[in-house]
Amino acid sequence: MAIKVKVCGMKYPDNIAAAASLGIDYMGFIFYDQSKRYVGESSSVFIKQLERPRKVGVFVNASLSEILVKIAEFQLNAIQLHGNESVEFCVELKEKSGITVIKAFGIDQEFDWAQLNPYAEVVNYFLFDTKSSSHGGTGIQFDWSLLDQYKLTTPYFLSGGLDPENIKTALERNDLRLYALDLNSKFEVEPGLKDIDLLTQSINNIKK
Repeated sequence: MAIKVKVCGMKYPDNIAAAASLGIDYMGFIFYDQSKRYVGESSSVFIKQLERPRKVGVFVNASLSEILVKIAEFQLNAIQLHGNESVEFCVELKEKSGITVIKAFGIDQEFDWAQLNPYAEVVNYFLFDTKSSSHGGTGIQFDWSLLDQYKLTTPYFLSGGLDPENIKTALERNDLRLYALDLNSKFEVEPGLKDIDLLTQSINNIKK
């Protein structure tokens, strides 16, 4: 199965349109107001009308009602949870929204992989990112050899410091559970504004 590509942290309509034209599979919009890539309300009409790629709303410890409002307002196709959301919260969100749920976890040497077990039958995908107090967007790669400790079958997005040079290494892991690569800060001119030429080159390499 070909690896999917997600471009995350998009903010500006022209840049969103340019990235969407590259044939990517997912595009992430951050609804965490402490993020430098917070999408706010300014692009809601434009994003709502975007038919492709699949639109992912990224939230950190938001209430269920807030997430459901944003799903309707932006016509989101998937939700990515980057906070301390419980298994029960994920179940309720999935039941009430009917859309894809991605649960993100920050990985470091002390990460307890057993905590994933109760989520495995609930969420559609995991996302593995570099652990940080900022809930992602660090541009720092975690030690991918830690993924050898992941024993579940739930497919996952790989995030955290992916750049044009290390994408090949990620793909060479040959992990059939690796569903998608999540491209963000290493492909930016500034937070929320992607370098389209750099994205084009890297996406072509991934899709080969």
